[in-house]
Amino acid sequence: MPDTTTTAWLFVASLATLILLLGLAYRPLGDYMAATFTTRRDLKIERGFYRLIGVDSRVGQSWPVYLRSVLAFSILGVLLVYALQRAQAVLPYSLGLPAVPEGLSFNTAISFVTNTNWQSYSPEVTVGYTVQLAGLAVQNFLSAAVGLAVAITLFRGFAAHRSGTIGNFWVDATRAVLRILLPLSVVFAIVLIAGGAIQNFAGFTHVSTLTGGTATIPGGPVASQEAIKLLGNNGGGFFNANSAHPFENPTAWTNLVEIFLMLLIPFSLPRTFGRMVGDNRQGYAILGAMSAIFVVSLVALTLFELQGGGTATGAAGAALEGKEQRFGILGSTFFSTTSTLTSTGAVDAMHDSYTPLGGMMTMLNMMTGEVAPGGIGAGLYGILIIAIISVFLAGLMVGRTPEYLGKKIGSREIKLASLYILMTPTLVLVGTGLSFAIPAVRDELEKVSILNPGQHGFSEVLYAFTSAANNNGSAFAGLTANTPWLNAALGTAMFLGRFVPIVFVLALAGSLAAQDKVPATAGTLPTHRPLFAAFVVGVVVVVAALTYFPVVALGPLAEGLH
Repeated sequence: MPDTTTTAWLFVASLATLILLLGLAYRPLGDYMAATFTTRRDLKIERGFYRLIGVDSRVGQSWPVYLRSVLAFSILGVLLVYALQRAQAVLPYSLGLPAVPEGLSFNTAISFVTNTNWQSYSPEVTVGYTVQLAGLAVQNFLSAAVGLAVAITLFRGFAAHRSGTIGNFWVDATRAVLRILLPLSVVFAIVLIAGGAIQNFAGFTHVSTLTGGTATIPGGPVASQEAIKLLGNNGGGFFNANSAHPFENPTAWTNLVEIFLMLLIPFSLPRTFGRMVGDNRQGYAILGAMSAIFVVSLVALTLFELQGGGTATGAAGAALEGKEQRFGILGSTFFSTTSTLTSTGAVDAMHDSYTPLGGMMTMLNMMTGEVAPGGIGAGLYGILIIAIISVFLAGLMVGRTPEYLGKKIGSREIKLASLYILMTPTLVLVGTGLSFAIPAVRDELEKVSILNPGQHGFSEVLYAFTSAANNNGSAFAGLTANTPWLNAALGTAMFLGRFVPIVFVLALAGSLAAQDKVPATAGTLPTHRPLFAAFVVGVVVVVAALTYFPVVALGPLAEGLH
């Protein structure tokens, strides 16, 4: 049996180290991002880019114009990534690999543009360096920038006074890439290279093994893609094993660095929010709610995996199937909690091999809306939607005026917030239901896709649609998803799960920006105190439980209690 005392101390030490690192970064990075999106000064390279695309950086956009810019930019990205994959056979540095099939190209293009990075293929034997760099790695930057830009518009909505504009998408996205994502990625790519991650254009190296056989070792520009994959909460790996592969994540300390990267921007954004709305206490309240959910989820998942899931794991001493010995249970559960709560989707252990209740926790992390702290930008605008609903509910219960940061929360705002909350569960439940309700699709799933029949097989499909609709990208690896139905259905879920909520967020930002600030009165609910943060956590839990409990009871919960 493992030494539980040692395990407990390692758990506490890792958590304390992470808290210290994030605490040191919170204020300077949060302030820097606030300054990035509020300054009127453009860098020389930015001015040149604006002239090239015909954009006046001084001119703001209304929310419909901002939305059209987001959609046009993203749809163009889908078309370009699709075209690169289909033309792979004639591209340089293709490594002799053929064109990616149409259905898979469609799914992958949508996946990377929506910041999901769902991969229904083995990357090292499917896509060459040109597709990896010019297609997938570029979208790792651009899709993250879109999420960050949309979050900033909501901050502006709260801060504005009777404004018809919420910013300029082209300016916001450009600054997000050039001033935030690119510099940090360069720094941490060097850190990962120092830790042993590879960075080369070696292609496939054929070597002789000690037993006299041969092996093929893939190379590639891995560290540079690994840095932005984690920093931008993307998650798509250069190798099929993702961050469980030693070329991507060589050691226990690089594992902690990668966890830190996933949390760095999402946990610093509440400071940006507080600065932009003129009240840092509001940022601390949101940060407190996020942190509480994160810690509870991490502890629960770790306990489920430490106690094992049956006689076999008890006899073995721990539930180590599907986990890297370099990281152990602690490093695996830490990474998995971070990955599924930030919409990153990267893995350093196979979630399909987790105990039933452990696998359920990774699923629940996504079902809460990935708001603790969530993906870059998307997590914060998600929890701000929850905060708006919390203000409205609290006002109903205690008879106080539904206001948040000086803005009235009326019927329009609540309708937009409610539609945002309902969209993702609808995609998850409808997609999962259709997969089992349509006879031909169900037969395809049972014969081709589902590795483990019964409750666990149901969980594999449920996890896939939960991951796709929430733009996470991780999977229960027992599911073979490269089929006509799953490529089309999951691609649709990823696209709608990304852009329909963005419609509601931008409309809400425009509605708030058009309002004037109302002064706080004795009837205004304080939203900067621990009580409100706790109430926000309660709303997150209740909404997720009411929405997903029946379907979870059919899959991982039933399997875990069997």
